[in-house]
Amino acid sequence: MERCPYVLDRAGRDLHGEAKALRARGPVTLVELHGGYTAWSVTSYEIAKQLLVDPRISKNTKETWPEFREGKVPQDWELYTWVAMDNMQTRDGEEHDRLRKLVAQAFTTRQVAKVRPMIEDIVDRLLDDLEKVPAGEVVDIKGRYFYPLSTILVCDLLGIPEADRAEALHGTVVNARTTNSAEESEANLHQWQSALSKLVETKRREPGNDITTLIIKAREDEQAPLTDDEVIGSLHLLIGGGTETTSNVLCNTLIDLLTHPDQMAMIRSGAVGWEAAWEEEVRKDGAVGSMPFRCANADIEIGGVTIAKGDLVLINYAAAGRDPERYGDTTAEFDITRADKTNLSFGYGRHRCLGPALATMEAMISLPALFERFPDLVLAVPRDELKPQGTFVFNGYAEVPMLLRS
Repeated sequence: MERCPYVLDRAGRDLHGEAKALRARGPVTLVELHGGYTAWSVTSYEIAKQLLVDPRISKNTKETWPEFREGKVPQDWELYTWVAMDNMQTRDGEEHDRLRKLVAQAFTTRQVAKVRPMIEDIVDRLLDDLEKVPAGEVVDIKGRYFYPLSTILVCDLLGIPEADRAEALHGTVVNARTTNSAEESEANLHQWQSALSKLVETKRREPGNDITTLIIKAREDEQAPLTDDEVIGSLHLLIGGGTETTSNVLCNTLIDLLTHPDQMAMIRSGAVGWEAAWEEEVRKDGAVGSMPFRCANADIEIGGVTIAKGDLVLINYAAAGRDPERYGDTTAEFDITRADKTNLSFGYGRHRCLGPALATMEAMISLPALFERFPDLVLAVPRDELKPQGTFVFNGYAEVPMLLRS
């Protein structure tokens, strides 16, 4: 294995090409992040699965990463928020379980089923708006349909007032990028904390039937003794985890179906269900590229290297989803008939994402509805001209231009 760190592309211009290059260096390889910090990138499906449940790997990098713990990481570092925020994704053990248990109440099968009418209503309203677009006009289907669907739904579930939504969402939009300047990064850290503090204050005065009120009430009733930072951090996680992520995979699914007409025909004929397309996309082009951060709390010998205590670890989900040792020679191909669509895209083990059922429901409603209204929908540019989002954390495009009517 090459010992010199591979410099990770901040702009995420070719996540899968980069994953292939990293895999060629070994299943676990050293990468350099902006600012000169290094981390181990895990590209192997099996090793990623092992490390996701290995107690020697901590999600609480605030306390286990020496540079951060000793105050050597400046607040204007573009990935600072990923370490600093307080929520279940940055905690381990009982601390993680305490925070997760509270938020998980909103993601039970019964609760998710209640959300279906909300999704159907949002989809209908967005499609009604799209039907007003003149024939021949190019539409960014991400910006006009999939992203609004996810953001409206999350904001409704959290009870964020209409007037405050842009401010509440802004932090996660900036945080998704890994090309921010130092000034943008530091300003964003303070912006999202301020915006969500404002939301909490509003909900304390005007409680509602929403997740934010649920979290605050638990805090005040000491059902789950959260700190104010944990309340704010949990809201930040829920906004980020339910917006950019879902909308990107929905866009990726649409693009693959439009560029594989034979498979689209299978779905339209009823030979294969929409679920198969969604599951295959989650494997092949899931929401996450490389997710910050984990940190070793002990030396770990794995994949031919030693991850030393205090080293950062990046699970490269984009690479794991296309690991040829797991999926064979067709790993990069979109194939809705693939027998094994098992994947790690929603995580694995204790820190597995809470939202797969909700994201799947969004897909099962929004994708068929889009094709029902616009059966001749086509990409307005060749696929290879689509511009990436500008991040190595998420796996998506900045815009997805479409012609609604051919």
